[in-house]
Amino acid sequence: MLDSLLFQLMLIGAVGIGSQWVAWFSRLPAIVVMSVAGLLIGPIFGVINPSEAFGDLYGPIVSIAVAIILFEGSLNLDFRGLQGLQKPVYRIITLGAFLAWILGSLTAHFVAGLSWEVSFIIGGLLIVTGPTVILPLLRQAKLKPRPARILKWEGIVVDPFGALLAVFAFEIIRTFTSEESAFVSLVNFFMASLFAVFLGILFGRIIGWTFERGHVPEFLKSPVVLSMVIASFVISDVVMHETGLLAVTAMGMTLANLHISSISDMQHFKENISVLLISGIFIMLTASLDRATLMQIFDPQIIAYVLLMLFLVRPLSIWLSTIGTDLTFGEKALVGWIAPRGIVALTVAGYFANVLEEYNYAGASIITPLTFALVFATVCFHGFTIGPLARKLNLSKEGLPGVLFVGGSSFSTSLAQKLKEMNVPVLIADSSFEHLFNARKAGIAYYRGEILSEQSEYSLDMTPYNKIIAATDRDSYNSLVCTTFVPEFGRKDLFQLSWHQSDRNEPDELMRKVGGRVLFEKGATFEELNWKVDAGYVFKLTTLTKEYPYQSYLNDRAEDVVLIGIQKPTGRLEFFTLDNAIKPESGDKILSLSPPSNQEVKKKEELKEQSREKQTAPKPSGPSLN
Repeated sequence: MLDSLLFQLMLIGAVGIGSQWVAWFSRLPAIVVMSVAGLLIGPIFGVINPSEAFGDLYGPIVSIAVAIILFEGSLNLDFRGLQGLQKPVYRIITLGAFLAWILGSLTAHFVAGLSWEVSFIIGGLLIVTGPTVILPLLRQAKLKPRPARILKWEGIVVDPFGALLAVFAFEIIRTFTSEESAFVSLVNFFMASLFAVFLGILFGRIIGWTFERGHVPEFLKSPVVLSMVIASFVISDVVMHETGLLAVTAMGMTLANLHISSISDMQHFKENISVLLISGIFIMLTASLDRATLMQIFDPQIIAYVLLMLFLVRPLSIWLSTIGTDLTFGEKALVGWIAPRGIVALTVAGYFANVLEEYNYAGASIITPLTFALVFATVCFHGFTIGPLARKLNLSKEGLPGVLFVGGSSFSTSLAQKLKEMNVPVLIADSSFEHLFNARKAGIAYYRGEILSEQSEYSLDMTPYNKIIAATDRDSYNSLVCTTFVPEFGRKDLFQLSWHQSDRNEPDELMRKVGGRVLFEKGATFEELNWKVDAGYVFKLTTLTKEYPYQSYLNDRAEDVVLIGIQKPTGRLEFFTLDNAIKPESGDKILSLSPPSNQEVKKKEELKEQSREKQTAPKPSGPSLN
């Protein structure tokens, strides 16, 4: 059964997706978990060997997967995201990438012992910093906006161009080392490259035109995009090998900058398909390593290469490229250290390893172990050190994971103010400046703009927040906000105020499937909560102990008290919802919206009286003009 192709396909999918889940659950870098899983079922225990099982299909499968992954990366290259970014970003993605290519190539040749041809190809490929790896790390580390934006956009912009740079280096080197006329071969290469760019742009515009005019039904949009990606890759590759990667990247960039209305649908499609491909292809690549290749990772030359790439090439390229910019020492140190390589680097490296071996280039046999060693080392080192280093350099947003409120009502402002007192980062977003008046008056961080607009993606840093509460007076809008952010936050951390169905004890079937989790108890609607806050209700914290457990608290609770959530001793927040009642324990603090005490009412009345006296007091008369 182990030799069955169907069984191996099943195992690859199960191990790949299972590794992704284990990584999510344990908060470990997914690529580390997939690396270990692939090695265990491949060279270590010998359960499967995909390269042998798939035979001649192995190469095309990897090639098409790489093309789709590169297309997914290039769909992020919306030039609007670069607007307003500071000078260091442009320097890093241009001069920094060039220096990383040159220095990496020199290191590969003189330290790893690769030929000049292979060195420049692998040097170009390994300038990538992997957005599939860097973005989860940024969310985990809670960096301040400047270093977070630099790392984010470097990863998005440089990732597809790293593979393209390797393609160009390969084609130019092959042209000059072939037996044909160098001039004719070079002309053919550039003509084929121009054709690939033209084809990618053409296919992208065709998709945009047909989607915008409704010539493709919704259920066919994702299949059409996938088919066009494969078609552009294959057609370009038939004209000249390896130019297919250029075509799919041009196609993705074209779609990203057409700003068509159905781009969000394609984003969901590309995220789903890329997760499947990343999981499956990465398991295939690592499981296909043989033990001899695996042992090559411990070769002193490869270890020396990895160490120099970590501690010399990356820091030096960042420091040199950012001379004359306004980056601080700490920012240069952090950006110069954090450069995890990801799935694209390894998949494209495996692709080039097979191609270069076919052309008998010296050193091609160690491309895969060398790249895998660098990928594994950077993900482990950078994944486990980004948080502590950021805190050491004072580039981390201190505090607990925060809450983003959508809607500047009295309730959301008061709750945000209480959470701020509990050292929880908060931010209130609203398109109305008037709705944000109380938030601005209370000194709460706010964002004026439409949270669902594409502009918010570029102007609003959501890194410090791991929960969203949609708290506007429109149930449909609250549901839309939560549904939109499901891929980024996960449904368990998306909340909305209760729908206007207070006669029900639990959410109906529609509420279970659309939007976020409904907050608080029966009857705690938008109107009720805001009425309570306006009437003087206050947020209170009550600490549970062994002598005063949760049940005792419930017995003593007044009927009109609304349970909001609990704060664990670690500072982690959990909110009470209709669909999932949390179970507070000893040491937890219960946050509730409670009626004011007599003293609080008296104090509030005194403040109102003082305010009225100030308003009615006669103004001092000015000097007489007579």
